[in-house]
Amino acid sequence: MDVAQWLRNLNLGEYEALFRDNHIDGSVLSALTNEDLKDLGIASVGHRHKLLEAIVALRPKSGPQHPAADQVAPTAERRQLTCNQN
Repeated sequence: MDVAQWLRNLNLGEYEALFRDNHIDGSVLSALTNEDLKDLGIASVGHRHKLLEAIVALRPKSGPQHPAADQVAPTAERRQLTCNQN
């Protein structure tokens, strides 16, 4: 995968050198988390969310999920409720 082109398609080409300098290629892109993006120096919350959403879209629909998926769309906890009928 051409990460530079992917970034340009997201209108985030300003991060091309940053990704290249940190050896982020297609093999590690899908494992990036919000913390990783912060560590890279991407200060913009909006840009981090845009990147995380695009990363999640790259992943196959089935298979293991990476931490970034939880940071983009939190899931609600489901609990069984019972009704006491006294």
